Amino acid sequence: MDMTALIADLDGIRIEQNDKIIQQKSRDFYWYSPVLKRQLDHVTADLVASPQNEEELVRVLRACYRHDVPVTPRGTGTGNYGQAMPLSGGLVLSLADMNEIKEISPGRVICGPGVICSDLDKAAGEASRQELRMHPSTAHTATIGGFIAGGSGGVGSISWGGLRDFGNIIRLRVVTMEEEPQVLELTGEDLHKVTHAYGTNGIITEIEMPLAPAYDWVDAIVGFDSFEAAAAYANGLARQDGVLTKLITVVAAPCPFDYFKRHQKFLREGQSVVLVMVAPQSHDAFKAFTARNSGEIVFDATTAGDLKGLPPVFELAWNHTTLRALRVDPAWTYLQVLYPFPNQLELASKMDRMFPGELISHLEFVRFDGDITCFGLPLVKFTSEERLEEIMDLHNENGCPIFNPHRYTLEEGGMKQTDEIQLAFKREADPKGLLNPGKMIAWDDPDYDFDSGKTWLFKGLKQAS
Repeated sequence: MDMTALIADLDGIRIEQNDKIIQQKSRDFYWYSPVLKRQLDHVTADLVASPQNEEELVRVLRACYRHDVPVTPRGTGTGNYGQAMPLSGGLVLSLADMNEIKEISPGRVICGPGVICSDLDKAAGEASRQELRMHPSTAHTATIGGFIAGGSGGVGSISWGGLRDFGNIIRLRVVTMEEEPQVLELTGEDLHKVTHAYGTNGIITEIEMPLAPAYDWVDAIVGFDSFEAAAAYANGLARQDGVLTKLITVVAAPCPFDYFKRHQKFLREGQSVVLVMVAPQSHDAFKAFTARNSGEIVFDATTAGDLKGLPPVFELAWNHTTLRALRVDPAWTYLQVLYPFPNQLELASKMDRMFPGELISHLEFVRFDGDITCFGLPLVKFTSEERLEEIMDLHNENGCPIFNPHRYTLEEGGMKQTDEIQLAFKREADPKGLLNPGKMIAWDDPDYDFDSGKTWLFKGLKQAS
């Protein structure tokens, strides 16, 4: 790894050699996990490069290949599993400057990977009254490329499912890591080679995403005296075919009152809540359904008065729930759980009761394989790595698959299944294994068991076919 020669080859491309900035660009939100914080705290790159366009990016990859320098792609570092952390040092490839919005047309947008999700929504809204189908809770800081390469779903998944679902990504333009990098156009089944792959199989340089009609979504919070009542209400609301929602989130007490500080004046101690984003044309129907089901609308953005200083409710949901808790009490961490349809309420309630004082339930309702169910992002009080493993094992044993957020590899996290097809594509696109090394077990371990039988969010291509 000849960094001096690499720097010479990158003349004219923006690079960063300041140690403190390099360390900052080598980080993401890995510290959500005390396990990953212990394992990854020392990780840092040797150099950061920020190409402005695909031509410069190809130059960077060609030079890094020549000098055997590992490359870890990065958007803005909002991932939680060390996705953008350079385990082998080398070069962090910042894609944040590749942020051109190239085309907005009915039902689709074409852009660079570095566009911030909220900026994309703003541009699409101004140009055509459209918006992304879904975005992470970090929409104001996360890039669309980072969302695709490291995310899975988010705000909007109640209507549209996840990035794993056909149609939620239209096309990706990807550059390989070879002596002479190739530019590939991926559509259809081939998209799954690079979605949620942490940049291990190629670098995304252009994205075509579907758009949905944009609405002035109404934020609301509905209060309940118990977690079970809140979950039952949310499950029912998610099944109201005539009520258009973008977010339905359940957060159990004591989290809302204790940790949603800016909304605290609207909440009571001991109250579990449902966070809702509802389309304005469905607002009256939402209120009628809520009244019928004995919910108390404790916050409604249309009647709350001065909203200055209040974050949108989606910044209380998804992984922002964990962030709100961590800001008050650093002892919290979290899990990622699937409560499979049709027993999601029974399973969520069972897990909620199993860990009194250790776990605060948090559900995100989504479309999943054509059904409405919920993922869990429960808060867990961290006492030891051994106890954390026990809690995860108990979830798995009780039929609630864990997608482990305390692992930095694709396979151990349970999100991405690596199989022979994925691995064959990796060999073609990255023959030296220089793209984000250490994140794909199957590349490093020739005896890796492709058929482990566990539940995967992004299924392998062999299984998918």
